[in-house]
Amino acid sequence: MPFTPDEIHSLPTVLSAPRFATYLAEKASDKEAALELYQWNTELSAAFFVPLQICEVSVRNSIVAAIENIYGPNWPWEKGFEISLRNPQFGYSPRRDLIGLSKLPTSGKIVAELKFIFWERMFTKSHDAAIWNHQFMTVFPYADPAKSVQQLRAEGFDRLGKIRDLRNRIAHHEPIFRRNIQDEYDRIRSIVAWTDETAANWLDKIERVTAMIPTRP
Repeated sequence: MPFTPDEIHSLPTVLSAPRFATYLAEKASDKEAALELYQWNTELSAAFFVPLQICEVSVRNSIVAAIENIYGPNWPWEKGFEISLRNPQFGYSPRRDLIGLSKLPTSGKIVAELKFIFWERMFTKSHDAAIWNHQFMTVFPYADPAKSVQQLRAEGFDRLGKIRDLRNRIAHHEPIFRRNIQDEYDRIRSIVAWTDETAANWLDKIERVTAMIPTRP
């Protein structure tokens, strides 16, 4: 639906000049074309919510299963697991993140509150000996069996970092239109597929991201 003259006049101000400038630059200062791109970017960002949600839930549940298989169902309060987590003085600390949630009554509530980056950092090599060498193919049974656990775990770390970056840009209402959208979706799907190919195929059925790719203004 075309923008009305009032919308073309008012919306750039409502969106703010600095935010809208990226879209104007992409569309050679054509306000209406820039608004079309902004709308598409907004709708695409909303469409990503479904695959991002399924990806985060599936990967964290698989990681939790691996942790539980080693440390037991009360793993959030197990000292051995706590001290296995990195605790840098500056920047994000998985250990501090977990300890900060230790007063919650159940492990399920803790899992729901841990940051996405916590699960990403579980794919560091420091957890190979205790967890991944024994558990990776158990909790990610559809991962490529031709690759070593170390290769797969490193791939997981890289992919989750890129997925988190996309997630954060969407959460902060930043433009994503210059990204390779198919690659972004494929990366998310690949993580879901590690746990269950049926779930990944179901995601293909319900997602709206890839259908939007050819509609980019």
